[in-house]
Parts: sequence; C-alpha cells; structure tokens
Amino acid sequence: MIYRKDHIPRNTPHKRRPGYAMAATTLTIHNTGNESSNAAGERSWLTNPFNVRQASYHIVVDEREAVECLPLNESAWHSGDGSGSRSGNRTSIGIEICESGNYAQTLENAVTLVAGMLKERGWGVDRLRRHYDWSGKICPRLMYDGGKWTGWAQFKALVNLKLNEEERDMRVDKASTVINGNRLGDDSVLIEGRVYVPLAAVGKALGASVNWNNVTKTVTLTTKGAK
Repeated sequence: MIYRKDHIPRNTPHKRRPGYAMAATTLTIHNTGNESSNAAGERSWLTNPFNVRQASYHIVVDEREAVECLPLNESAWHSGDGSGSRSGNRTSIGIEICESGNYAQTLENAVTLVAGMLKERGWGVDRLRRHYDWSGKICPRLMYDGGKWTGWAQFKALVNLKLNEEERDMRVDKASTVINGNRLGDDSVLIEGRVYVPLAAVGKALGASVNWNNVTKTVTLTTKGAK
C-alpha cells in the first residue's frame, strides 16, 4: 500500500483546515458513505468548489493507497461533536475507509495502516474510536450489522492481531548453537528467552536421522545404534 501526503491548503473554503494545533489521543474510524469514490477522489472532494460542507478528515484509505489530507497534528472536522477542547474533532485523528472497489483489500490496508499508527505511538486498540462514539452517527456504517457492531469488533480484533504479530517479530533474535564443538548454521533464534533450533540441523550434527510423520504430526530423531 502506498502512503502519500497531499495536504489541503490552509485557505480551503468552509474552514476545512481550521489550523488548530492537536496532540491526538485517539484514532477515529469512518466509512466514506460513498460507494463509488476512491482515496484520490475523496481528497479531491475536500477542495472541490461544489462542496459546501464544513467537514474534513486526516487520512483516507482505499484498496491501493492511503492519502494524508491534513497534518496529523492539526484538527479536522470529522466527529460531528463540535469544537470543544475534549471533542473528537480536537483530540482524534480521523481515518476514512473507502467503500468502492475491493473492499476486503481496503479493509486489510486499513488494518495495516491503523496498526502501524498505534505501534508508532505506543498505543493499543483501546485508543480506537468509531464516529459513533463521538456523535452517535452510525459510522463506520459497514461495520454495523442489524443493531450490532459486529464488523467493528472484528476490525479491532484484526488490528490487535496485527499489532501482536509485529511485537512477536520484534522479539525474535538470532542465536548460536554449538553441538560437540561444532557450530550449527544461522537458523537458531531466540524468542522470549528460549533458543529454538531446527531439529534437522541437530540431527545432522549428531549423525542421527530425522523423520517427519505428517499423519500423526510427529518428528522422530534416531541416533546411530538406537533401537
């Protein structure tokens, strides 16, 4: 997924870039409510002269790219809850998820984007908000299902899974293994204080045979002379 910045001008009509400094404490998720527009189109809409709404957002993501429309340290009008100092508009980064094209891929991109933003800030999924949480609007609408926020729960779970995957990757370090004075290859890894070594390499170092039974999911190491 491509991430690019295309900030709207400070003098964009209808105060869409109010210029209020913001130290965000949450990320707010939206759907665009437009079934035919992509990220580039949503960015263009913010400066379209026929657009008379006082509404804006920080990032919009589709199946191919994410476009940053406003600096993430400035407020945007996306939460529908006014301009108070504790409002979503003044404290939260607004992320719009497009509804057109390959929506499954768009959601995957959104999960990757949001997980990366949370990781960068040292946050967890408890920092995620719906538009609904600020103003009661049914948004992100495609995560709402017959009175239940099933899609929202799934989205948060996927973001959390992505975060945990990245954290596990960070904890993997290379390790060295020596058997009978012979150093194995570079396949040993250290994960949370434990060294993991490929059994095939161990078997080779010991002159043993290693066999895998795919039916019982069993690996057997047999040393020479063993019965």
